Amino acid sequence: MKLKNSRLMLTLAFGFILTACGPVVEEESITAVGSSALQPLVEAAGEQYSSENIGKFINVQGGGSGTGLSQIAADAVEIGNSDIFAEEKDGIDASKLVDHRVAVVGITPIVTPGTGVTDISIEELNKIFTGKITNWSELGGNDLPITVLNRASGSGTRATFEQWVLEEGQNSIITQEQESSGTVRQIVANTPGTISYVAFSYVNDDVVALSIDGVEPKDENVKINDWPIWSYEHMYTNGEPTGLTKDFLDYILSEEIQSTLIEALGYIPTSQMEIQRDVEGNTIPVE
Repeated sequence: MKLKNSRLMLTLAFGFILTACGPVVEEESITAVGSSALQPLVEAAGEQYSSENIGKFINVQGGGSGTGLSQIAADAVEIGNSDIFAEEKDGIDASKLVDHRVAVVGITPIVTPGTGVTDISIEELNKIFTGKITNWSELGGNDLPITVLNRASGSGTRATFEQWVLEEGQNSIITQEQESSGTVRQIVANTPGTISYVAFSYVNDDVVALSIDGVEPKDENVKINDWPIWSYEHMYTNGEPTGLTKDFLDYILSEEIQSTLIEALGYIPTSQMEIQRDVEGNTIPVE
């Protein structure tokens, strides 16, 4: 009788343990690599998605658009984040990649507070980044040497900026380069006379975002192409996405995220654009 009771108690105890532990959650993860301009959005969306889907994890890494495109083309990650079209990247077969445009981002020149300049022309930007203008006093500002800071050569932010600021065949002067937009902002904020460029989503009170030809760097001006320095935020997959990759992309493209997180983090939903742009930079009105 005691033996039967002992067995019964063990069975009940084991049952209580299983109940307390709950169902076993199968863990799964994917990795998205690339654009630092897009990184804050993918990180925030990934954290929110994981909190709503227990056991599903979205690993997000930077490295620049070039890295993202190379990695997804090599099928080394599930998602390659990029500010540029895959067709603009040398050495990869863009025809194998599927483009998921999740947002639009404006890109603005930023300077250290105290230069005395708040508005600039495209021509003047060109002369700064090609070394023809070297002091802020030449633009009506303070007598302060200009320090040019670039993103690394594989950066989609840099490619977009140079596409609209430099002329065909021109190169930016050889100068310090940085891999991440966050580091660029920090250096500009703390190094007098420095100029660089970042996505709108990285602008804060530590730096001054310059107007161009009297047009302010605002979403409203990007939507109608009055502010020309902008790019789509692409999330590329190698072939059509499946499983967790598809589910996460559907999530970030959902009305829930497009109407809340996108704008809260300084991006523009593609649905709000009044024009669209192709890989050649040509624009047409959205029908």
